[in-house]
Amino acid sequence: MTAIVLSPEELAALRRRTIVLVGLMGVGKSSVGRRLATVLDLPFRDADNEVEAAAGRSISEIFAELGEAAFRDGERRVIGRLLDEPPHVLATGGGAFVNPETRALINAKALSVWLKADVELLARRVSRKDNRPLVRGKDPIQVLTQLAEARYPAYAEAHVHVETGDTPHGVAVDAILTALREHAKAE
Repeated sequence: MTAIVLSPEELAALRRRTIVLVGLMGVGKSSVGRRLATVLDLPFRDADNEVEAAAGRSISEIFAELGEAAFRDGERRVIGRLLDEPPHVLATGGGAFVNPETRALINAKALSVWLKADVELLARRVSRKDNRPLVRGKDPIQVLTQLAEARYPAYAEAHVHVETGDTPHGVAVDAILTALREHAKAE
């Protein structure tokens, strides 16, 4: 699954705080996050799923019926609740970390990891399904390029930055573990 071997001490250190994955849609926060949680033997939570459960409707429905501002407000509240739970791996929606209040909450209570990938790769990934309200009916490369320009300054405030590519999820997990190991040494 992963080539990185963590010492018991490193593993214990990584299990002390929630690890929050941030980045643009399609970068693999949920799919890679599940695998990272398995490697660390931590629970996995997906903020989008938690928001849907709390609202009793899909994210697409929330956007259509209430708008993005209402979605972001609910998302912030849900993430705040999740950060009060015992340590876990948390995948956030692409816009969550852009909200200054949500970003401050995450950075104060957890370890934030920015997963970054090439916009063209992300466009290919998000085009496979029609479940992304921000790109529905639009050119994904154009939308993702605009989102990158707007969101990268906020994502840059994450504790750890990890470049990912068009590789198996295990490679991304190894890159995250390596970056977390280096971050822990620097603290």
